[in-house]
Amino acid sequence: MKLFINGFGRIGRTILRQIVADDTGAQVVGINDLAPLETCAYLFEYDSTFGPLAMPVETTETAMRVGDLTIPFHRTEDIRSLNLSDVDLVLECTGVARTTDVAERGLEAGADAVLISGPSPAADVTVVMGANDVDLGMAKVVSNASCTTNALAPLLALVDHNYGIQRAHATTIHCYTNSQPLVDAPRGDLARSRAGALSMVPTTSSAMTVTGQILPNLADKLTGAAVRVPTASVSSIDLIAQLEWVPDDPVEALQIMAETSPVLGWTDRPLVSTDLRARPESLVLALPETRISGTQIRIFGWYDNEWGFSARMLDMARRMAARD
Repeated sequence: MKLFINGFGRIGRTILRQIVADDTGAQVVGINDLAPLETCAYLFEYDSTFGPLAMPVETTETAMRVGDLTIPFHRTEDIRSLNLSDVDLVLECTGVARTTDVAERGLEAGADAVLISGPSPAADVTVVMGANDVDLGMAKVVSNASCTTNALAPLLALVDHNYGIQRAHATTIHCYTNSQPLVDAPRGDLARSRAGALSMVPTTSSAMTVTGQILPNLADKLTGAAVRVPTASVSSIDLIAQLEWVPDDPVEALQIMAETSPVLGWTDRPLVSTDLRARPESLVLALPETRISGTQIRIFGWYDNEWGFSARMLDMARRMAARD
């Protein structure tokens, strides 16, 4: 599987970290980013969240060397100027592929398909593994949705399948990101204008809308909100759902349910967010946090919004590359 990473930010770098750390069956044949190569190489080798890379990173004039691997590096605003005819999949990680013109540039450059690392109205289909991956088909431009959608949608799909959801409300408690300022600075949303590392910031999440599109049978039953909190990594989902029926032992039932999913995990330990750093699951259910009141259930889970999402990007890439 030959991959080209367009956009070497948080997700692009995390994907490459996973590729070089394990035998993923993926070959990165090129990277494109507007930032200088030396800067990209430095940020890849030394990461404030995941720590230093356990292998040397060097640069030439046109490539980045990671251990024994040499990856060509490009700095172009439009990848249509490149020849990507030997590329199975472009991982579109720039965060700007919201129009057809941008989303399809990888195809026009010769790649077989494009996988976008976020919600995009320009995608042919939005697919979340463990929720609606049967909808993938032969789509050429696919959105992998968001980290929160990847955490929430598989959980909702399983709970609804097993116990029937009458209505539900999800709150995502999300670490701060680059969309927030380090110190108070004007943003469109007044609350999001405040310093991200100093306050808990109530806000909204696009994941609720996207989840409703992925699971249309739950679109009118789901509401949600978000709180950005002053931690640098790992987020959580706090789900309250009214069920059609509840199991006799909800904790055991949730554990069994998670074990049937390819993307969910569980823990029975009293963990805190930092303990979940670099976990590959889309969501790790915190079983001790489960609560039941009548037919209402509270389910709490952790997700590393960068590492887990990047793992799903690679899973989806393999799925797309394996299509006939």
